Amino acid sequence: MHFNKNEYTKLISYILSNCYTKPHVGKTVITTTMYFIDFNHYEVYGNSITNETYIKTKKGIKPSHFHKITEELINKNRIYFRKENYYGNILHKYYLTRIPNVKFSKEKLEIINPTIKQLLNKNATIILRYASKDTPVKKTDFNMEISYKDVQTRNPQYSMLK
Repeated sequence: MHFNKNEYTKLISYILSNCYTKPHVGKTVITTTMYFIDFNHYEVYGNSITNETYIKTKKGIKPSHFHKITEELINKNRIYFRKENYYGNILHKYYLTRIPNVKFSKEKLEIINPTIKQLLNKNATIILRYASKDTPVKKTDFNMEISYKDVQTRNPQYSMLK
């Protein structure tokens, strides 16, 4: 699988355009939502949208390219970043400088939109707890790559193939 920078950039922008009214959404919620979008798409269609590599860490799921891509978007003035206090926690918040005209295929939107709707209302603690019980994450040791193939053995509550 070859990392798809264009789709990754579009996905970040699309997620940000759907969470600008949600003060609890920071980096953890965004990156975990991206994980679920990619793994849900893989489960249904046999391929990921972005082909990102996700690593299981003690702090959650770490996408390999997130920092590099967000830095590029900040340098291009497409997004900006702030650390914000949210009920005693410091959130790493990303904001769009303008709402982009992001287009995805109908097939991709059938995965992206329900995943966003399901996850963007969760805070970091809840989404990490939820993600830790997804089979691909459970099967992976810390600091190792999470295998897309493990979605085939997901529990029904996580499956898009219900």
